[in-house]
Order: sequence, then structure tokens, then C-alpha cells
Amino acid sequence: MTLPAADAPHPAVPYGTPDAPRIAVRGEARLEVDPEIARIGITVASRGRDRRAALDDLTRRNAAALDLVKTYGEAVERLETGAFSISPELREKGRGERVHAYHGRVHLTAELTDFTALGELTTRLADLELTRVDGPWWALRPDSPAHRQARQQAVKEAVQRAREYAEALGTSLAALVELADIGAEDAQPYPQPSGRMRSMAYGGAEDAAPALDLEPQRQKVHAAVNARFTMNPPRI
Repeated sequence: MTLPAADAPHPAVPYGTPDAPRIAVRGEARLEVDPEIARIGITVASRGRDRRAALDDLTRRNAAALDLVKTYGEAVERLETGAFSISPELREKGRGERVHAYHGRVHLTAELTDFTALGELTTRLADLELTRVDGPWWALRPDSPAHRQARQQAVKEAVQRAREYAEALGTSLAALVELADIGAEDAQPYPQPSGRMRSMAYGGAEDAAPALDLEPQRQKVHAAVNARFTMNPPRI
């Protein structure tokens, strides 16, 4: 079927025309903002001569860690249980596969929004029996206003750059033809860790340990766009 000439599709003109020249630019924005959440990993361990003893101790210590985290109420935005394991430790000497002891582990993850409570909580968790704390990992929420702000600044930067090119030719922009979002490169929920704390406590302390003084790590947000404009024909 042959389309009438008036209805035939017109091929794209990537470089514009003399009557409507095009300008293609890239706009970028890089921001540094305070984090919104902090994530810590908690590993609770146990050891017993038989499987039941190791499991009972792990259950008790896991409950103690969960109860402690929950006492911080709204400061804790999320608390999740991850991997759980009970594994035998075989004797190195002797014939046969004889079990020497059993080891248990439970991994927990907590996300906090109150960074003042974070230092106290990590210290108290590390003071529990056979408990290890990793973190904190600082991050922004996926819907953080910082991402929107970076994208808007990237668009404004693209417009400003295109306007400067047009002014250099003694003319002005006419219309926006295309705006392509390249995306914010550093919009990951959990960036690489800024540091790690490790602590193993084998008995409860008589006095509470002093709270850690944790300084939040500034988060980097990047946004970039490609934009095409038409401009009024310059006089060259």
C-alpha cells in the first residue's frame, strides 16, 4: 500500500535545518547532602556441645538483641532477620566424624533515622554476648528530595548551556525538541560503607559502655540529561 505524499512519514533531521538549527547539550548536577538513613548489620552467635544447647543460646541472644533494638521505637525505621544457621564443628583428631561442638548464627539488619540514637544502640549491641556489629552504612531514601533537586538542576544547566551557545551566535532558543534522562548515577539505597565497626562481647559489662560518637557521611548525588533545542536562525 502506497501512502499519499501528504501522509508519508517525514524522515528525522538530526542536525536541524537552516531555518531551524538544532543545539544538542548535556546538563549535569552534583550535590552533597546529609544522609537520611543509617544501616547496621548485627550478627548474633552461639556455641554449645550439642545442637539443642547451641540453638537455645542462639534463641535467647537473638531475642535479647531484637528486644534491645525495639526499645528505640520510631528511631528504628526497619528491623529484619536475614540468614540463620546451625553448623557442627568436627574434631580434628580421631577416627570418624565426631562432632566437637555446634555453632549458631543469626544475621539482623536495622535501619535508623535518628543518628543520635545510632551511636548508643551500636555500643549497647556490641556489649551483648557473642554479638558483632557492622556498619554504619549511610544512605538516602530512593524517593529523597535530593534526587529531584539534582535532576532539576541538571535540566537548568542544560538550558543555560544551550542559551549561551545561541547567544554566542547572536540569536536565541526557539523550542525544546528532546530531553533525555540519563539518570542519577549515585542513587543507590545503600552506598559503599564508610567504615566498619566490629565487636565481639563474651559477657555483659557491669557498667554501660559510652555511646559512640558517629559523624554521618555526606552523600553524593549525580544527575545528567541530554537536551536538544531549536534556535532562531542566526545571521552568519
